[in-house]
Amino acid sequence: MTDYDVLRVFCAANGGFGGELGVVRDGSVLPDPGDRQELAAKLGFGETVFVDDPERGIVDLYAPGARLSFAGDACVGAAWLTDLPELVTAAGAVGARQDGEFSWIEALPEWAAPRVFRQCASAAEVDALRVPPPGEWLYAWAWEDEAAGRIRARGFPGRDDGVAEDEATGAAALQLTARLGRALNITQGAGSQILTAPQPEGWVEIGGRVVLER
Repeated sequence: MTDYDVLRVFCAANGGFGGELGVVRDGSVLPDPGDRQELAAKLGFGETVFVDDPERGIVDLYAPGARLSFAGDACVGAAWLTDLPELVTAAGAVGARQDGEFSWIEALPEWAAPRVFRQCASAAEVDALRVPPPGEWLYAWAWEDEAAGRIRARGFPGRDDGVAEDEATGAAALQLTARLGRALNITQGAGSQILTAPQPEGWVEIGGRVVLER
């Protein structure tokens, strides 16, 4: 079995919650894309990262059912694990930094796959949503405190690959930040926390806590 680390990305302040991420630190042990896709499907995490060059930060990203050009939580987790100032994804170069308990990356919203954003009337309405049938990628959200930029959100990938709900979705948070044009403090899923901040020229920073599960 290929060696891999398991991280939880976008954890709450107490270290709980967060989305699980698999990271293969030595991508050379599994160079074939088909084999990588098979492993990602077998592991069943929201994303699995293969580090192909640990010095230059070249990474290859997979969901259980597809290869990805960019994924926010995968990049935040990989940046924390490798402690590099930059990651190189298929979409482009992702700036990275560590700031106390938070790991941050900077990316462009258009790198993320398209999603449908549904604004709900209240956080309670978001909480009451049932998982929709496979179809479009749905990100449902509502203001908890608009003045403070606090949002309640849930993400439903709409894929038939065993991931019915995404506990923490960095790419969707990045896109919502670009839409709203302001910094956000998002509580997603069961209790994950995602922080965001718009940057010049359309870039967006997303950050959160990362825990090494094993």
